[in-house]
Amino acid sequence: MAKSLGPVKRSFAPWTNPAEKPFIRFENVTKRFGPYTAVKNLTLDIYEREFFSLLGPSGCGKTTLMRMLAGFEEPTEGRILLQGKDLSGVPPYRRPTNMMFQSYALFPHMSVARNIAFGLEQDNLPKAEIEARVAEMLKLVKLEEFARRKPNQLSGGQRQRVALARSLAKRPKVLLLDEPLGALDRKLREETQFELMDIQQTLGLTFLIVTHDQEEAMTVSDRIAVMDKGELMQVATPAEIYEAPNSRYVADFIGDINIVEGTYAGEGPTPQFSRIACEGFEALVAHPCTAAPGSQVAFAIRPEKIRITRDAPAEIAVNMLQGEVLDIAYLGDFSVFIIELADGRTFRAAQANVSRLVDRPMTYGDQVFLSWPADAGLVLTR
Repeated sequence: MAKSLGPVKRSFAPWTNPAEKPFIRFENVTKRFGPYTAVKNLTLDIYEREFFSLLGPSGCGKTTLMRMLAGFEEPTEGRILLQGKDLSGVPPYRRPTNMMFQSYALFPHMSVARNIAFGLEQDNLPKAEIEARVAEMLKLVKLEEFARRKPNQLSGGQRQRVALARSLAKRPKVLLLDEPLGALDRKLREETQFELMDIQQTLGLTFLIVTHDQEEAMTVSDRIAVMDKGELMQVATPAEIYEAPNSRYVADFIGDINIVEGTYAGEGPTPQFSRIACEGFEALVAHPCTAAPGSQVAFAIRPEKIRITRDAPAEIAVNMLQGEVLDIAYLGDFSVFIIELADGRTFRAAQANVSRLVDRPMTYGDQVFLSWPADAGLVLTR
C-alpha cells in the first residue's frame, strides 16, 4: 500500500494502483434540469468494496449524482459504467444497486421481518430462502428480538437499521445511502456510523453515501469527494482532505481553520520551506510553494495545531502572534479560544483539556501568545 497521510482504518487503497479497474465510473457526466446545470462534466472512479462519500452543501449535485447511478435520473451528457458496462437505459429495478432513503420509507402496517422480506417477495424467491435471508439480515443489524414489531414500536435508530437490512437483503453490488443518519441524535449517529463500517466490511460491498455532515464523511469513508456547484473540488482520503486541502474552499469547508491572505515571499532556509508574508506577521511553512514569488496566496492553520501560552515562546521570530482572549468555548474534551489581534482580526486556537484541574486557567481578557511549528501550516494557492 502506498504511503498515506495520516491514519488509515485498513490496508485498502486500490486507487493508488494504476492497473486496478474502477468498479463504478462517472465519465464526463453532465446533468441539466432546464437551464440549471446540477452536475458539470464530472469524471469520478469508485472502486469495489470502497466506502465512498459524496460530501458538500445543499445544491452541490451530490444527490443528483447518486440518483443517476440508481437510475432515477439519466445523464444529459456522458456515461455511467458499472463493472465496465454502460448503465444507459437500464431501469432502476434492473440495476445491481439498492438505495436507502433518508426517510427510511418503511411500511407502517408491516412487521420488521415483513419489511425486510418485501423486496425478496417481489422477486418471487422461494419462501425458505426468504426466511433464511431475513433471519440473516436481522442478525446482521442485531434486531432478532424485534422481528414481529411494527415500525412505530421502534426507536429512530432501530428503524434506521430495519431500512438498512431491507436495502441489503437483495444483496446489491452497490448500496446507496442518501443522508441515512440525518434523523438520529448525535450520540446514536456516531454509534451507527461504526456499525455501518462494520457491516460494509463484513459483507464486502461497495457503499456510496451522500452527506453534508463532515464528521460523518470523515468517520466512515475510505475516500471523500468534496463537491461544490456540480463540480469535484477534491477527491482523497479523510486525512488528506483535512491535512492537505487543495484549495481555500476545501480547507474552509472541512473542519475549523484560520485562513489569512498573504503573498509568497520565496523559499525559506531550504527549498522545502516557504515564507508567506501576511499582514502583521510572517509564516514559515514546511513545504514548497508552486506559485511565483510575489503571488497572492493564503496561509492556513488548524486551531488544534496552535499553541497558546501566556509567555512568549523562546527563540521564535516567525510563526508567532500576540493577542487578547476575546471568547472561550468549553467543549469538554477541548476548549476553543478566540484571540483578537491588535488589528482587530481574530484567530482560533484549540487546547485539549487533558487535566480536570488547571492551576491558572486562561480566561477572558488575558494577553496571550500563539505559536506553531513550521509543519503545522499550509500554503493555499487557489
